[in-house]
Amino acid sequence: MNHKREPAAIAFGEFVALMASMQSLVALSIDAMLPALTEIGQELGAKAVNDSQLIVTILFLGLAFGQGIYGPLSDTTGRKPAVYLGFSLFLAGCCLSLFATDLTVMLCGRFLQGLGLAGPRCVIVAIVRDQYEGPAMARVMSFVMTIFIFVPAIAPTLGQGILLLAHWRTIFAALLGCGLLTLTWFALRLPETLAVEHRIPFSLGRIYRAIREVCSHRVSLGYTISLGLITSAFLGYLSSAQLIFQKQYELGTMFPLYFAILALCIGGASFVNGRLVGRFGMHHLTRWSKRISTVISILFFLYVLSVGGHPPLWAMMGYMMTILFCFGIMYGNLNALAMEPLGHIAGVGSAVMGALSTLIAVPCGILIGHSFNGTVIPVISGFAVSGVLITLVMHWVESKAETPEAEGNAN
Repeated sequence: MNHKREPAAIAFGEFVALMASMQSLVALSIDAMLPALTEIGQELGAKAVNDSQLIVTILFLGLAFGQGIYGPLSDTTGRKPAVYLGFSLFLAGCCLSLFATDLTVMLCGRFLQGLGLAGPRCVIVAIVRDQYEGPAMARVMSFVMTIFIFVPAIAPTLGQGILLLAHWRTIFAALLGCGLLTLTWFALRLPETLAVEHRIPFSLGRIYRAIREVCSHRVSLGYTISLGLITSAFLGYLSSAQLIFQKQYELGTMFPLYFAILALCIGGASFVNGRLVGRFGMHHLTRWSKRISTVISILFFLYVLSVGGHPPLWAMMGYMMTILFCFGIMYGNLNALAMEPLGHIAGVGSAVMGALSTLIAVPCGILIGHSFNGTVIPVISGFAVSGVLITLVMHWVESKAETPEAEGNAN
């Protein structure tokens, strides 16, 4: 069976690179900030050390609300106008953050950035789904993630380098420039992927019915919840990473190096998944990654408790490398599994999926991040609890849902 619906107007490699670049703006907007969080918080009047973490998590809140806009819009007007709107809001948010004079204005700018980034982040999934489905879509998303993940690997280093040479506001100027370049590439090179005859007139009733369909479909809902649980644990780690590595482990300016190593584990896993998914299947790879990550998280949590929340750096790195590799395997597959039944409502389907998973992740991630107490106990407990909950949710999904994907190859 050929899973490709119609040939892309640009080469496959450029298509993947463009999708990854648009997706990477999210990672760049988050991770380039990490070395500067303490400095930004101090200059803008943060009342507590953990308050600076809101500079990261508030962007995710904007992402959650924004995705409810762009999916239906992209089904009505086409994919490109929705992306143009998102980029416009993102660039406005960059300007607001660039000239922020207090933490409240900064958080407003970050929320606006997230609201804008929801456009490309949401519509990318619909663009890929317009042309691919099943394992082929999972393969494309995995290669997108492979390129995308190199940005988190280098973004803190870029941020640290900017801090050594200039003021932290220069980071936002750099984001502004990257947004303009990516927007120009997208506008000039990618044709519209949603044909006029496939567009659906805007209707609140249609949106309501689509939301009801997504939320009542066991497969889509279950895998979307699983995505939210994975993201919540990752967001808790992400918002605490600077404090863990620079404060608890006293790594100072070496923090970007350790962060990059962990980010590359996710990228490596996504690349491996892109090579293996056609052979072993999405369900099989996701199931084993879930099992491994959950068991290891529970065991490591017990170990962390026994050492008072201060495991050796080598043990912490070994654990995080394993967990993030498993997450890299699961992320692309869960996206594809959740979208598999939603091809006929790809735009609003991806919007609901993204919004719901992010709304699950943000409060949980904020809770984990604000629980930081000078130890890694909050972060590791977040991974352990999310692993158990994902296991329960996926068991609920797989106990009733039939998996049309032929996984006999895995046996």
